[in-house]
Amino acid sequence: QVQLVESGGGLVQPGGSLRLSCAASGDIFRIYAMAWYRQAPGKQRELVATISKAGSTNYADFVKGRFSISRDNARNTVYLQMNGLKPEDTAVYYCQMSVSVVTTTSGWSDPYDYWGQGTQVTVSA
Repeated sequence: QVQLVESGGGLVQPGGSLRLSCAASGDIFRIYAMAWYRQAPGKQRELVATISKAGSTNYADFVKGRFSISRDNARNTVYLQMNGLKPEDTAVYYCQMSVSVVTTTSGWSDPYDYWGQGTQVTVSA
């Protein structure tokens, strides 16, 4: 019912920048919170940043001052601007959205969490 497609990953040198995008499509009624997670090899998935529907943001301590999350509600898209990248930022980055979908019965559903397919970010000299 809802698809999240990510883009913007790649290889970058330490100190460089990347901008990730994640666009949602499908039978969307409303998108609530959006977030970015990451998972490095051999490690658990961890929360990077969140943004509410109203635009309030929160960041993990390890990215504060370097990463910035934003959203475009008209485009159903969330962004992650990553500056000052470090080798330890290397991971697969996943977007996540809390989405109500259109239904033929009640009009809309309760929110459900949808995930993107992941995009690889590699920080290396």
